Amino acid sequence: MDALNKKTVEDIDVAGKKVLVRCDFNVPLNGSSITNDKRIVAALPTIKYLIENDAKVILCSHLGRPKGEYKPEFSLAPVAERLSEYLEKEVTLAEDKEVVGHNARTMAKNLQNGDVMLLENVRFRQEETLNSDNFSQELASLAEIFVNDAFGTAHRAHCSTTGVASYLPAVCGFLIQKEIEFMGGALANPKRPLVAILGGAKVSDKIGVISNLIDKCDTIIIGGGMAYTFMKYLGHSIGTSLLEVDWIEKAGKMMKDAENKGVKFLIPIDNKVGKEYSENTEAMVVNSDEIPDGWMGLDIGPATQKLFTDAIKGAGTVIWNGPMGVSEWKEFEGGTVAVANAVADSGAISIIGGGDSVAAVTKLGFADKMSHISTGGGASLEFLEGKELPGIMALQDKD
Repeated sequence: MDALNKKTVEDIDVAGKKVLVRCDFNVPLNGSSITNDKRIVAALPTIKYLIENDAKVILCSHLGRPKGEYKPEFSLAPVAERLSEYLEKEVTLAEDKEVVGHNARTMAKNLQNGDVMLLENVRFRQEETLNSDNFSQELASLAEIFVNDAFGTAHRAHCSTTGVASYLPAVCGFLIQKEIEFMGGALANPKRPLVAILGGAKVSDKIGVISNLIDKCDTIIIGGGMAYTFMKYLGHSIGTSLLEVDWIEKAGKMMKDAENKGVKFLIPIDNKVGKEYSENTEAMVVNSDEIPDGWMGLDIGPATQKLFTDAIKGAGTVIWNGPMGVSEWKEFEGGTVAVANAVADSGAISIIGGGDSVAAVTKLGFADKMSHISTGGGASLEFLEGKELPGIMALQDKD
């Protein structure tokens, strides 16, 4: 897909125009307190650009899963408050249970250049996730331009991500632009060698990504729970490790495809195993073909750490999705730490995509050493699979 050719907010004149911006303000809350505001901070460059260029800014987002009805605990009121602090100007919330109601219409009508307002949670309307035309039209009726800056929902065809784009000129904000440039660039024209590191629990979740990357990568590294399905294909005994029986043959086919295309395909050669799935379980290191009955692999072992880190050392571009083991447990974080260290030290363009690997890299303190940390979990996976993301496809192409 030619996501790299989409118009951005800098390609249009926004002065004096009402601009509807789809942000990703789906922040974690404890009661009405925001516990992590990274997503709000990520949206600021686009919002500030619009303010500085005299736009009348109307923000919208979802939060949580209110399932199509008004629920006060999913109100965006705390987001409006936090935005006001960051922007040092009042961001007023249009308190309409139906999202586009009397308050929203009146406020939008009275906006002055540089003003910012926020609509209520778009998922208070069940039409949002159904991508119903009537709600798309209601949202579009408030504005003259649409800016999508919510990469985390770009893989969803909803009213506020794609529906609105049928009625307004639609461009991307800086956050989506950065995602497209880094991830799209890494797939279309990578600095080589291109190394993909794929971890996490299930082969079935990553099969599309692996298949797509075999055509593009020089080396593919497999860790995490999904590695045991590949080991099983090789005839290794894997004890009680995670296994997707239905995917053994497919795993083998991918290894053969990689071999036929001259792509290095690395899987663990030793593992840190535990007696049970527990943080304080008895643990030991064994070779991949020697996992005893009753034991399960919970991390890669030291020989594998060396194998993987050596492969990362000379990389030009690294794409990493998914931890190498149960990295939230101290005893089994070693593999993920070793890989994070190697990526940070490699000097490669490093792209971290997807929730668990982002959480691991952030928790272990490597976030600022990575070139790009994707803001989208499901969206970044689908992008890496080569799928077209509706929220990006709906945007206007550059001339």
